[in-house]
Amino acid sequence: MKESEFSLTIQPRFCETDALGHINNTVIPVWFEAAREPIFQIFNPTQDLSKWNLIVAGFTIAFNAPTYFASDVAVKTWVSRIGNSSFELTQSCWQNGKKTAEAQTAMVHYDYATEKSVPLSEALRQQLAQLTGA
Repeated sequence: MKESEFSLTIQPRFCETDALGHINNTVIPVWFEAAREPIFQIFNPTQDLSKWNLIVAGFTIAFNAPTYFASDVAVKTWVSRIGNSSFELTQSCWQNGKKTAEAQTAMVHYDYATEKSVPLSEALRQQLAQLTGA
């Protein structure tokens, strides 16, 4: 693992499998969201939903190989782009040394009261820059 990424270990549950014995493709985006918690803590350390200030603007995923039940999955996350009021995360699932899925998620620093994006402060930029996958 690179110093600039963080990882969450998931233990796939039997109920997350589909009829073919693979982890269902609707489950992996939920795992990716769970692995974004360290990013959420940068923007809202108390996780107070009344002060929530991030929104998902877009999400793409590629399924590279089946993910299976009964073997841990490492979900790796890093910042792949930093913009003015948004940033992109790249996340990947790894099982038994094989990348099974990868996603890019566009996140926007957002003010729900005004329904507008908010520029990233220099402090936020510095924290995000520490997580770039370069």
